[in-house]
Amino acid sequence: MTKADIINEIAKSTGIEKLTVQKTVEAFMENLKTSMIKGNNVYLRGFGSFIVKKRAEKTARNISKNTTIIIPAHYIPAFKPAKSFVEEVSGHVIDDGKGNVFSK
Repeated sequence: MTKADIINEIAKSTGIEKLTVQKTVEAFMENLKTSMIKGNNVYLRGFGSFIVKKRAEKTARNISKNTTIIIPAHYIPAFKPAKSFVEEVSGHVIDDGKGNVFSK
């Protein structure tokens, strides 16, 4: 599902015009990014948490040049779903064993 799909679904289910929904979704995403850039986590009860995680410094290999490089410590955005969200998704999604996922 893309951002456009989300906007269309919200507009259809609420009756709010698409442009208003688009502005709202984009404002939410911008506020989420701004908050995380400042180092703040965002908690949405029943949905999940958008958190800033610290990655430790590590050593890696550049196999094309056969050299060792140091990747410095850095921060990344991450999403941790709420327990109720995980349970709801896992109860409604099935895998056919071939990598295809379907809704029950």
